[in-house]
Amino acid sequence: MFDSLSGNLNRVFKNLRGYGKLTEKNVEDALREVRMALLEADVHFEVAKTFIARVKERCMGEEVLQSVTPGQQVIKRVSEELVNLLGRERTDFQLNAQPAMVMMLGLHGAGKTTTTGKLATRWKKEGKKVLLVGCDIRRPAAVEQLTVLAQQAGVDVIGPNPGEAVPQLGMRARDHAMKNGHNVVIFDTGGRFQIDDELVGELKELKMMTNPQNVVLVLDAAIGQESVSVAEKFNDAVGLTGLILTKMDGDARGGAALSVQAVTKVPIHLIGVGEKAEDLEAFHPDRIANRILGMGDVVSLVEKAQESFDGAEMEGMSKRFLKNQMNLEDFLMQLQQMKKIGSLGKIMDMMPGMPKIPADEKAKAIEQGEMQTKKFEAIILSMTVAERRKPAILQASRRKRIAAGSGTEVKDVNQLLKQFKQAQKMTKKMKKSQKKLLKFAK
Repeated sequence: MFDSLSGNLNRVFKNLRGYGKLTEKNVEDALREVRMALLEADVHFEVAKTFIARVKERCMGEEVLQSVTPGQQVIKRVSEELVNLLGRERTDFQLNAQPAMVMMLGLHGAGKTTTTGKLATRWKKEGKKVLLVGCDIRRPAAVEQLTVLAQQAGVDVIGPNPGEAVPQLGMRARDHAMKNGHNVVIFDTGGRFQIDDELVGELKELKMMTNPQNVVLVLDAAIGQESVSVAEKFNDAVGLTGLILTKMDGDARGGAALSVQAVTKVPIHLIGVGEKAEDLEAFHPDRIANRILGMGDVVSLVEKAQESFDGAEMEGMSKRFLKNQMNLEDFLMQLQQMKKIGSLGKIMDMMPGMPKIPADEKAKAIEQGEMQTKKFEAIILSMTVAERRKPAILQASRRKRIAAGSGTEVKDVNQLLKQFKQAQKMTKKMKKSQKKLLKFAK
């Protein structure tokens, strides 16, 4: 996500940091390169033009050019304008009404129905009673697909009766939700390959009948600048309250995220970063700007870790850690907990400095890291309980047996044990430092 743009911007910023003093020409040259980087990322032409004009206006004063760190001052202003471009603040769904109504709109292939299922899973975890409504009555098996997603999420679903029009289905769903105490009703509306009068008429009538607080367009991020045109048409026709960008994990450019909110003024609520039910991320403009500029997104990474980690297991491991009693079962648990956060690629995207690594090297590191994780997991699972809890007993014959049982080689088993010993040494050093600090404090 944003790999191409981040890499290009970081090359520009590296040059800026190298100047002890900046001239207006230096700034203009750098901003010309920033503009090219935005256009290569498929950012809308007018958006890129306006963005550069704003940054230039803020960078040409004495406060920047006469600064002790002029390069950093330029980067700071680029960062601030990026946040403004992305919408400034996090904007979420309006779910205060009882029940709250959510209309999901989108073209065929954007991931509207899948995203509807993800939202249901998200809100069910938050303790809400959710009802899904299958309003896509023309696409073959659309209602059946929604029914499967509802079952997976553990929420209720209703579809059309024979011959029932979408607006009437909407009214029936609203009444059903009010009678049965649902907190949220999500209408999975019909899609098209392009917006037409029939679709617009159907959506307008459904909106009039249900009076939804949320009218949300699901956009495929991979279509780049075209997403702006699609969003404008839907917004003009129906009136949008929010956007969800899907397939962001497969879009290295990121032009849609940087263009669509700026043009339509409709906030982005969420971004889809994978196929799993939990692969919906809250859209925080400041955090996304940090990712683009290579500063990472440690806050989101910590939040994902807190959501994914098992509290009781982590508490037990922490106690063993403090007593210097960590074993290979703890090591296995760490590997499994990390997998819950997401793929190694997603984790790396949130780490500071990742855009500075060439794309091919990053891809190679991800592949090697994921392969090593799978090997380590297989090796530990091939051990007996005694071997996991007392790694010291793993002599040559046991290592050979474990390698054969896990489909790996003895050198892989040795590498795992070497990394585990390094982790133990780190634990001892941390304990010694902690004791010194306590002694000093007394």
